Amino acid sequence: MSNLPWGTSKVLTDEEFFNRTQEISNLTNLLNSTSENNAPDILVTGIRGVGKTVLLNKIKQFMDENYLVVYMDFSVSQTYQKNKMSLKGLYDFYYQKIIEEAHLKGLNTLKNHINKFFKTNNFKLKEVVVASAFDISIPIPIIGTERDLERYRDFVFRLPQEIYDNNKDKIDGMIIIIDEFQVIKELNTYLESFLWNFRGYVTEQRNVAYILSGSMGLQDNLISEIAGQNGAFGGRMLTININPFSKQTTKNYLTERAPELKFTQEGFERFYKCTSGIPYYINIFARQLPANRELDENNVIDAFDNNISFIVSHLINEWNRLTTKEKDIIIALIDSPLKRIDLARKLNVKSGSLSDKLNKLQNLDLIRFAGGEYGISEKLLKRWLEIEYSQKGIYPYRF
Repeated sequence: MSNLPWGTSKVLTDEEFFNRTQEISNLTNLLNSTSENNAPDILVTGIRGVGKTVLLNKIKQFMDENYLVVYMDFSVSQTYQKNKMSLKGLYDFYYQKIIEEAHLKGLNTLKNHINKFFKTNNFKLKEVVVASAFDISIPIPIIGTERDLERYRDFVFRLPQEIYDNNKDKIDGMIIIIDEFQVIKELNTYLESFLWNFRGYVTEQRNVAYILSGSMGLQDNLISEIAGQNGAFGGRMLTININPFSKQTTKNYLTERAPELKFTQEGFERFYKCTSGIPYYINIFARQLPANRELDENNVIDAFDNNISFIVSHLINEWNRLTTKEKDIIIALIDSPLKRIDLARKLNVKSGSLSDKLNKLQNLDLIRFAGGEYGISEKLLKRWLEIEYSQKGIYPYRF
């Protein structure tokens, strides 16, 4: 299975990368207009595991020669990882990633560091201390600083255009790729103002292209808040959805990269149904299958159920971070989607008490609201829970 990358790989070699030629062509053609003072703003969507991050890193490789390309993953920012999501934390991370990439490109950013200090701080007299020298008392003012958040935001979001303006002889433009952008949902009451402020800076920069991406299905409310006609970008943002592999593409991929897997027609049909054509699951599950042995439908089902804890390990990690009440909600939805009032009755709680928990589970893309009902959006999480219950007679609140 050496030709199949692990599902967790974010950067693939040319030998490991497969398909997506049309998406790469579309994105690179759009991004190259940045050199003509017509930088595009793009929203890349797709379900978890479909390969958005791999695609974006491949785009970075394609565009790196002529552009300063900055890839940043909001989910690894300190402010998010420490569960202390804040505007300042995002600004810090944004600034840090741009400066790091500029240094790697050999661009001088010393002026930007100096400007950051003086432009984004309010200076005030902190205290006066008295020092003595040659029997003379000398008052020495101690100056304190306090970060001005609005000035800091202005500096940070204007920085990409400023870097381009100072380095026109070295780069054709800048491309800012922000992955896992959906974590901004945790800004809560500050979300809307963040989006509209960000939009103001993005749309005035002619030489800086932006790609926003994250685990957002087409029905995610954040998409309409960003790219809808009434959203922050007012419909001017181009949206490109990355779809799972088709059945034929999956078959071609496995034939080329894992020829030792010998599926019957029914076995392959079941493999595709188990993975839904999502590259993350295709790669991990295929690695668990025995080589050079006929794989019929029953073989595939047994292998999937026996290895499901390994296949969905990332979802189990997500599950373990949920509270008991949040797990109760997901378990209550296993049999079928429910309206909120029916969900509350099933859990024996007041409907209003579910608001925060439902919002969190939707933000994590574990449940989805559609047609007036809440349902589980991660089918493999649902399958894992069903298997755990059938084997142990109890759901895995603590796994």
